[in-house]
Amino acid sequence: MTGPMLFYFLCASMALTISPGPDNIFVMTQGIAHGRKPAIIAALGMCSGVSVHTMMAAFGISAVFYSSVIAFNVIKYAGAAYLLYLAWKTLTGRSAIQLGQAIELPAGAMFKRGFIMNVLNPKVAMFFLAFLPQFVTPGSDHIPVQMLLLGFVFMLQAIVNMCLIGYFAGSIGSFIQARPKAAKYLDWLTAGVLTSLGIRLALMDR
Repeated sequence: MTGPMLFYFLCASMALTISPGPDNIFVMTQGIAHGRKPAIIAALGMCSGVSVHTMMAAFGISAVFYSSVIAFNVIKYAGAAYLLYLAWKTLTGRSAIQLGQAIELPAGAMFKRGFIMNVLNPKVAMFFLAFLPQFVTPGSDHIPVQMLLLGFVFMLQAIVNMCLIGYFAGSIGSFIQARPKAAKYLDWLTAGVLTSLGIRLALMDR
């Protein structure tokens, strides 16, 4: 893998990371609802899930997974159910804004929330299986190592970009917190986003 190829991979990865998508939307809603720190922690959890998909792609597990309709659907519906569960918790719990003001959300819970959402998205696994091999050296005896390196680079740039998204989303959340009447609308907005993401995941095809 040459230097120019690695640079091209980094540019492509950054473009894909900052383009609008479920991961960005999820981090933004966490930042608006709970503040900068929880959003950044959720982003770190989500980016950590990249390591799982990278290893699966590097060692061919994703290829086996993709060939199994049952396995694909199990992961897909598990991810959709988790997002719908988060939407339900948002509406049945305390107001997201009030919660953000009263107590600090456990870091472990926010990290796990981001990690699970990423790992339980089969589209991410398919993406890495299709994306990483395009940047390895053909005929090399160290293709798995190259893919692991590429996955590590992707994860590092994703951490930087997703944390920036969480940081600026947290600024929006601070602005809304100064207006208590907006809390109930934010709860419905957050739940609506999570529900739409869950339905989108459940209805997607391979």
